[in-house]
Amino acid sequence: MKINPSVISQLALMICGDEQYTDIFPYRSSSYLTEFFRSVDLNYIHDGSTRKWWVQGILDKLNTTSTGSDERFPSPELKKIIEQLLHQAEYISKSSNRDKAIEMMNDLLKSEGFFIYIDPQSKNAQLRKHLGEFVSTSVDEKKVDRVITFSPTVFKIPEESVNSNLVVVIMPFLNEFDPVYTTIHEACRENGLECQRADKVWENSEIIQDIFQLIYTSSIVVADLSGEKPNVFYELGIAHTLGKHVIPIVQNTGDLAFDVKHHRAQVYSNTPEGRAVLNKALQSRLKTVAETLKK
Repeated sequence: MKINPSVISQLALMICGDEQYTDIFPYRSSSYLTEFFRSVDLNYIHDGSTRKWWVQGILDKLNTTSTGSDERFPSPELKKIIEQLLHQAEYISKSSNRDKAIEMMNDLLKSEGFFIYIDPQSKNAQLRKHLGEFVSTSVDEKKVDRVITFSPTVFKIPEESVNSNLVVVIMPFLNEFDPVYTTIHEACRENGLECQRADKVWENSEIIQDIFQLIYTSSIVVADLSGEKPNVFYELGIAHTLGKHVIPIVQNTGDLAFDVKHHRAQVYSNTPEGRAVLNKALQSRLKTVAETLKK
């Protein structure tokens, strides 16, 4: 595949270490540009012309799909150049910043559907392709070591994208929990967040599809684990698998199954006084999480 010319132009500046990339990417003079291309087995010798335009001319030539290469990626030569730009050996000098370089590269490549993966053992950079939409909210996409794509057969993938303002509540299907939901709803409203209870939506013929759709499009999930209800733990599993930011609450810590006990839960009592305490705690927690998601 071909990369957008505007991206190629920015890559040329990164290789040169010029303009906005000064002090982030290593500065390369004429001789070091020649050495850089030799490091990726390309025999280009700088001819003394303007560095940026000379590099961009080379990248333009390489910006084609080579015979036998994976058409989802740029040419093998261009892929190797991008990875070499972030190689550890290029950042021995204190005048450059590899972490910031990786961040800037990811910002540049996002529009092309690519991201940089840093191998945890070798620390080498690898160019990878996003194969699906990133819907997780509990982690920063740029900081994950590995992204996987899956296709569920029980659920349909919603057409809607993630709503950064949506909080979904999963809790037992019992009337006694209605005041608890009202408390959660009020805490969300105080933070300017939209709140929906998963079992109160009816858009699809199957309720579990409605629940999956809500969790999928949410940014935060509040999970009331009181009473050890199977439906709640099933929905909690969906939320965790989708990488949503989950805030667990519970009336009795004995209701926390062994496989979720390691998650910190807000304990509350279902009384007017207890719900008032819960409201305060949730307001504080929701504010912290919402601010984190905006960064």
